[in-house]
Amino acid sequence: MVKLLENTFRAVNIALVNEIAIMCDKLDIDVWEVVQAASSKPYGFMPFSPGPGVGGHCIPLDPQYLSWKLKTLNYNARFIQLADEINSLMPEYWVGKIQDKLNDRNKSVKGGRILVLGIAYKKDVNDVRESPAVDMIRLLREKGADLSYFDPHVPVLKLDDLEIVCVTDLRSALEKADCTVVATDHTWFDWNCVKEISELIVDTRHVNELSGD
Repeated sequence: MVKLLENTFRAVNIALVNEIAIMCDKLDIDVWEVVQAASSKPYGFMPFSPGPGVGGHCIPLDPQYLSWKLKTLNYNARFIQLADEINSLMPEYWVGKIQDKLNDRNKSVKGGRILVLGIAYKKDVNDVRESPAVDMIRLLREKGADLSYFDPHVPVLKLDDLEIVCVTDLRSALEKADCTVVATDHTWFDWNCVKEISELIVDTRHVNELSGD
C-alpha cells in the first residue's frame, strides 16, 4: 500500500500539472514560468513537470491496480481514474500541437517528415514500457506521417507488428525533418545542435537550451 500511495501521488500530481499546462496553453500563458514561480514558495508546494504523459512499469499501472481492487469492494477511486484520463490524453494533445505547428507553415502531418527524439519513457534509460513517446509515434503514423526516430538507448522499436529502426545519421535526419519532436530529453543530445539544425521543434519536455531559459 505504501508503494501504491507513492505512485498514485505522483500520477495524480503529474496529471494536475499536465492539465494546468493545457489550461495555460489556452490562456496563452507559459506554464513553465508558472511552475517556476510557484516553486519559489519555501513550503506547501512541490513542483511537478508537465510533459507528454507518464510511462514505465509503476506510475501508469500501480494506481490502476489500486483502482481495480477498490472496484471489487464497490468503491470508485475517482482521483485515480481522472488522473489516468488526463495523463493518457497527453500524447494526443501533443500530436495536436505538432499538427498545429505544421499547419502554421502550410504543411501537414500526412506525408510530413517527422523526427521523434527519444522514445524511452524517461531520460537516460532504454525502457519503452508504457512510454508516451511510443503512443505519439503510433498516433502520428495513423495520421500518415513519414515518421522516424532517434534514441541513443533504443536501437529498435517494436510497434505492434512492426519494427522501426533508429536512424543512424542524426544530423541528416534533423536536416530533412519538417518537424523535430523532443519526446525524451536524454542527456546524450546536443540540444544547441538540435536547435541550430531543425526547421521546426515541438518540445514536450521544455529543454532549457531549446526554450531559451
